[in-house]
Amino acid sequence: MQAKILLDASSCRRWQIDLVRRLEEHSEATVSVEIVDAPPAPGHRKLEALLLLERRLHGLKPGGLERGGLSSLPQGDDRKNFDLVLDLTAEPAAGHWKVLYDDRPGEQSAVSALRAGRQPLVSVVDDTGTVRAQGRPGSEQPGLLATALADIGAGTATLVIGALTGSPFATPASDSAEPGEPRPFSLITARRIVGAGLRLGYRAAFRAPHWRVGWRRSNGPDLLETGKLPDSGWHDLPDDGLHFYADPFLFEHDGAVYLLVEDFDHRAGKAVLSATRMEAGDFVDTPRQVLSHEVHLSYPCVFGHAGEIWMIPETSGAKTVELYRAVEFPWRWERHSILLEGVEASDATPFVHAGRWWLTATVGFGGSLSDSLCLWSAPEPWGPWTPHKNNPV
Repeated sequence: MQAKILLDASSCRRWQIDLVRRLEEHSEATVSVEIVDAPPAPGHRKLEALLLLERRLHGLKPGGLERGGLSSLPQGDDRKNFDLVLDLTAEPAAGHWKVLYDDRPGEQSAVSALRAGRQPLVSVVDDTGTVRAQGRPGSEQPGLLATALADIGAGTATLVIGALTGSPFATPASDSAEPGEPRPFSLITARRIVGAGLRLGYRAAFRAPHWRVGWRRSNGPDLLETGKLPDSGWHDLPDDGLHFYADPFLFEHDGAVYLLVEDFDHRAGKAVLSATRMEAGDFVDTPRQVLSHEVHLSYPCVFGHAGEIWMIPETSGAKTVELYRAVEFPWRWERHSILLEGVEASDATPFVHAGRWWLTATVGFGGSLSDSLCLWSAPEPWGPWTPHKNNPV
């Protein structure tokens, strides 16, 4: 397939470079890029100033919003040389594929939605006006334009690739709220400055964010059936204030129940995995470290297979999915193998279906880790793992 992408000179971003690369990988397309020298859209300079301010206040890198890196790569002037033209400019021409943010083209349309406090509905529309893919990309930090806009860019790339390759996507959730007016850049700037100071003080005083693990015994219908929290409440797993616990997994072994948990140290700024044992209806001691890594660890997904105990913890910071085997459960583990490499995967969870092992995980693709669910399958939990043809599913 011969494809051409049109971009505004004033809004060339790194996520568009990623789009070109992913298109060539997924669809075996030859992609040409043309930079259109159009005047910057209204609000462009104010947006760039706000993005710079947010990065400085929060120590952020440009990421998917990094400028430049693309140049025009023409492959002929006649449109007939291309199977399709994807027009990402603020004024797409008739007969071109285009991307709309809340039914309007251009980066500033996405920015307007974010300034109004909502994530825009992103639609990929073909040259006949048919919507080929639609979604509402999320963000890990929707309150910051510097992160939310980058996440929308990455989500846009995923939707474009799905539209061109025919991958089906779930229908996005509707937003029943009345659309608000975009807040002025000056108001957002003032709030960012004040908010950064307050947030810094709050985090210093309370070591925020600070997660907790709650547990209780289940007797009869649970909240999944009743739709409400139990009257009995929950027991907290106590911490010393310097650590917090998250992502709990329970596993029964030799008649005892064990808890494996993410153990985050505020002083180190990263987590290890820890474990403790339950006895007489309570955990007997403070969770102690059982596994560390050069990157942050979380989600200790533990399971039994072939007479042994296995675990797939989250190692998204290393862009790997790794399998560990218990040497002495739950206190000692050894890495058995690396299942996937070059993938920023979160919450990898294995299960068996129709005699085959399957693995689910959310994958960032340069944006939110909560947006795109992917699947792999294998004959055994140690692989080899084959990606689903429609990833992300």
